[in-house]
Amino acid sequence: MNEHERLIEQHIPRLRRYARALTGEREAADDLVQDTLERAWAKRHLWRRGSDLRAWLFTVMHNVFINQVRGRRPGPHVALDGEAMELPERAVQADRLEIRDLEAALKLLPGEQREVLLLVALEELSYQETADALGIPVGTVMSRLSRARERLRRVSSGQPESAILKVVK
Repeated sequence: MNEHERLIEQHIPRLRRYARALTGEREAADDLVQDTLERAWAKRHLWRRGSDLRAWLFTVMHNVFINQVRGRRPGPHVALDGEAMELPERAVQADRLEIRDLEAALKLLPGEQREVLLLVALEELSYQETADALGIPVGTVMSRLSRARERLRRVSSGQPESAILKVVK
């Protein structure tokens, strides 16, 4: 295994976690990671040595995901093994309920806000790395993150969805 393969391999767990959060399904996440790794390997000559490989891989994953969403045809999706999405096992029932509620709240976020929130909060990318990965300005990252956090606060506190809109004079 060469150096480039080792560098990419160490980022696979983070790619899987982000893909799982984006897609919400284990099978779809595995497919997304596989497609990302194939694209990254084919385009490895485009990565600049010395730059952040993790951010570059997330950029590749973002582009692959967007292409998949655009190309997706509406229709039923049937999992081959029939398994439901597996949640991490927790020792306390309350923890499982919190995870379920957080997962449901994340699904309520628009895709743009969810992507930014996951990259900054879950993957611990900086605002600049997130902006580079998504191909948007840093200010857009900050505003999407702010709106995502506010929406999550409202949903988790039980405030109605309509309360998110503010009256501006």
